[in-house]
Amino acid sequence: FPDDPFDKPPCRGCSSYLTEPYVKCAECGPPPFLLCLQCFTRGFEYKKHQSDHTYEIMTSDFPVLDPNWTAQEEMSLLEAVMDCGFGNWQDVANQMCTKSKEECEKHYMKHFINNPLFASTLLNLKQAEEAQHNETAIPFHSADDPPRPTFDSLLSRDMAGYMPARADFVEEFDNYAEWDLRDIDFVEDDSDILHALKIAVVDIYHSRLKERQRRKKIIRDHGLINLRKFQILERRYPKEVQDLYETMRRFARILGPVEHDKFIESHALEFELRREIKRLQEYRAAGITNFCSARTYDHLKKSRDEERLKRTMLSEVLQYIQDSSACQQWLSRQADIDSGLTPTVPVPSTTGRRSAPPLNLTGLPGTEKLNEKEKELCQMVRLVPGAYLEYKAALVNECNKQGGLRLAQARALIKIDVNKTRKIYDFLIREGYITKA
Repeated sequence: FPDDPFDKPPCRGCSSYLTEPYVKCAECGPPPFLLCLQCFTRGFEYKKHQSDHTYEIMTSDFPVLDPNWTAQEEMSLLEAVMDCGFGNWQDVANQMCTKSKEECEKHYMKHFINNPLFASTLLNLKQAEEAQHNETAIPFHSADDPPRPTFDSLLSRDMAGYMPARADFVEEFDNYAEWDLRDIDFVEDDSDILHALKIAVVDIYHSRLKERQRRKKIIRDHGLINLRKFQILERRYPKEVQDLYETMRRFARILGPVEHDKFIESHALEFELRREIKRLQEYRAAGITNFCSARTYDHLKKSRDEERLKRTMLSEVLQYIQDSSACQQWLSRQADIDSGLTPTVPVPSTTGRRSAPPLNLTGLPGTEKLNEKEKELCQMVRLVPGAYLEYKAALVNECNKQGGLRLAQARALIKIDVNKTRKIYDFLIREGYITKA
């Protein structure tokens, strides 16, 4: 009960307002049978209540979280924070009357904000909630925590100007729907036809608002706010299923998120089954009747493909043999391939087109933040240091989230020339900033 005695029920014996401590019968109720100390010492009995019943002493004069704070003071602190607002510690102390401003702030921050017991409880609740959705077919979650890009950035434009703090868009669907209502005014002199027309305009506006909310619900339910994460998860499917996914996305408004994902998953399974059937048919056409022979067939097929690749490499050698510099670059490229690295030396073009000169980094902002190898990379791919640092941070953060990063994911994150993306990706792999998925 709060501090005000008039908010407590009266004593059942003398009808006086109860003040702590008082007695509650543990055997009678509900409603609770409460007695003041005077009636309890007199052995007051009433109907079923007997003086030999077990009882409880009701008081708030005991510590809960801190030996110097009683339970009553804990409740008073929470009520004061609720009334005065978090941070207004002087007003909170004035309302409590028993503690100073510094004591209120220190106690609240220690036991209600930074208390690991409360934090672990909230974490367990969150994990339990997530565990309930682990068996669903949805490969993504709704955008409960979407990214927060700066205004008018590339990611902000990809998200259609979505503002996570307001959970709304800069420009709504049918953004000028309210313009049709700005000059409407219902007056008593309107004729019945004019009044009906105005009502019809309002009804049309309501239908446009419903369509706006319907589109927002589709975006929220299907997790389309966090577009890049959605695209990365989509790329776990084979290329053929990705094309189907892109085509069928427009029908997501008809199906719910679970039904839509079950539909895509079923087509992905169908694609895998068809590919396996085609492989078995290939074995049958080659006269193979057991899987042991199939493994031998796959090994020989791989060897044939490697021989065919070598013949293609020989034709390239014959093509570049007349040009010593082109031949040297080609040999360097093949050496990188043989050592397991992605080739960094470009294959020269036979069209006679000259490559662009290295970029001069003198005076460009962000150059002082680069090491020598990063400067060479920016010069070679003709990328300004500021853009490189932004791309590097995006790739490193995504790699830390996913535990690894593929080239396709890197291309989805930084939408620039694919050759530049590959060179940046290979450089970061080589220098140990990111790891392959």
